[in-house]
Amino acid sequence: MFHMPPKMPDEKSLTIGAIATRAGIRVSAIRYYETRGLIPTARRAGGRRIYDESVFESIALVQLAQDAGFTLAETRALVAGFAPGTPASARWQAMARRKLSEIIQRIAQAERMKGVLEGLLRCRCESLDQCVRHRAAAMRTARAYLDERPHDSGPTTRR
Repeated sequence: MFHMPPKMPDEKSLTIGAIATRAGIRVSAIRYYETRGLIPTARRAGGRRIYDESVFESIALVQLAQDAGFTLAETRALVAGFAPGTPASARWQAMARRKLSEIIQRIAQAERMKGVLEGLLRCRCESLDQCVRHRAAAMRTARAYLDERPHDSGPTTRR
């Protein structure tokens, strides 16, 4: 029985390996993006995934979202979680508002961590128990300060 060889991709169609090389990402990432609906599903030729050049725009969108700190799930929501016809600007703005709030909280947490680490760099304690006692005393002092100061600048958030 005679089998026709698989149709070779034309010059505007690219294999998954060629896409990965040009985009600078792993083949497995492309497969993953495809299964998650982040990039268009490839057509098949001879059992191989074949993409057209437009896939680079989809990959660039995923990379832009990652650069902004969006998770792949959030990127999926950006791509497919809005009503059809929702402008890109409305999508980005809705997603960016949520992400920016999250990032502001992370920055505040990082600043608190930085303060603790800087304090630990000045540590002269002989035992870990001594460190814990010093930390507890410092926290009591900070709470007393916050409770006693005038509240002219609005509410103080405490954890």
